[in-house]
Amino acid sequence: MDLKRVLKNRSGLRVDNRQTTSAATLTLRQSLWPLSLVTILFFLWGFAYGLLDTLNKHFQNTLHIDRGRSAGLQAAYFGAYPLASLGYANWILRHYGYKTVFIFGLTLYGIGALCMWPAGLHQSFGGFCGATFVIGSGLGSLETAANPYLTVCGPPRYSEIRINFAQSFNAIGTVVGPVLGSYAFFTTTNDNVEALQRVQWVYLAIGIFVFCLAAVFFVSNIPEVTDEDMAFQVATTHVDEQDKPFWKQWKLFHATLAQFTYTGAQVAIAGYFINYAVDTWPGTDSAKGAKLLAGAQGAFAVGRFLGSGIMKYTKARYVFGIYLSCCLAFLAASVTQRNQTGIAMLFLTLFFESVCFPTIVALGIRGLGRHYKRGSGFIVGGVCGGAIVPPILGHVADMRNDTGFAFIVPTMFMVVAWTYAVAVNFVPSYKTTVDKVGESTVGLQNQDTKDEEAAIDTTREMGEKGGPVHVARQ
Repeated sequence: MDLKRVLKNRSGLRVDNRQTTSAATLTLRQSLWPLSLVTILFFLWGFAYGLLDTLNKHFQNTLHIDRGRSAGLQAAYFGAYPLASLGYANWILRHYGYKTVFIFGLTLYGIGALCMWPAGLHQSFGGFCGATFVIGSGLGSLETAANPYLTVCGPPRYSEIRINFAQSFNAIGTVVGPVLGSYAFFTTTNDNVEALQRVQWVYLAIGIFVFCLAAVFFVSNIPEVTDEDMAFQVATTHVDEQDKPFWKQWKLFHATLAQFTYTGAQVAIAGYFINYAVDTWPGTDSAKGAKLLAGAQGAFAVGRFLGSGIMKYTKARYVFGIYLSCCLAFLAASVTQRNQTGIAMLFLTLFFESVCFPTIVALGIRGLGRHYKRGSGFIVGGVCGGAIVPPILGHVADMRNDTGFAFIVPTMFMVVAWTYAVAVNFVPSYKTTVDKVGESTVGLQNQDTKDEEAAIDTTREMGEKGGPVHVARQ
């Protein structure tokens, strides 16, 4: 009977985007359960990403491939992201809803994890890349839904805090991944091919857990946020940008460019961190490099929790601007520094990287209204920079036989990302949009009925151009 009741009360797998629900006006307490479930997804993403950075150096040693070719893992992983965020996952999100995308992404992730088993048995780098591509497709699908869901499910004022706090568990996953990898893959000073077979057991456990989590999502009640919910939310904050055609949302495309260049730089730094440690600090082996990477990811996690806390007391764009500026400065310093000093520069770089990715997402989709699902797909698609920058860094490192010098590549890409931090803090049109949404009281207090009716009427009028809008309260 209890199972029947749970199945009866669970939310469906399809939503009408023309309908207004109560999801966009949920209070903090009402949004806790769905946001907690989504937060687990970020730990999985961080864990997979952390393992990937460790496997990068591991495959160089055991499969005898150069630094440029080993970047095929990152290319396969992040190359799948735009296919998901701009293609099938975004289509499912717009036509079915968040819950369906969550289940779909977890299923793909589980399948990819299981595919690691035959790749390990056959010691095939191509097989690992193929399985990583499937995992990337699943995680790209999850991020296509999870990032915008965290920003819009609950009070708009706390959107950056929610997404940064949830992604703090992503950072914890990036710590656990290298730690596990250092013990599972680098058990001795000289790697042995038997360690490749240990990879399959790790991913088998991941696959089983992911399929179980997909079942939990299936039976759970996940509030859906529709296009009309977002139109209503924007109407209450008096942001008129949603009236613009999608292709004229130029601030969105600037955010997408920033995400592309920033993510490319971040992935390149983490992917070649162990190479940097081995090449620039004499006496450092791969196992020690993996432990240093875990420590740097720990600094990343601390920076994200700290940044989330600071955002409660000051505007997110201020924190974002300071963090990204410091990140650029310390990354540039790492190009010329060596030994402990160079590693310290990278520790500080990862600390200040922490809030950048989720804050770009949160700020980039502000004011989009009914365009937000499509717009979030573009910003998440910018993650494909992780498939572009690491091979360039690896190629430069091979040419100069110097990974330290090659870090000039992510530094140049980080400069481009920094232009968005400058714009969102100093360009009036950028500031106005993010600040108006950030000052909203939706979900924080009981709205006057007349004000709510007026906002809904405004939303209905906005929808008349695209057909009738059905308004319903839950």
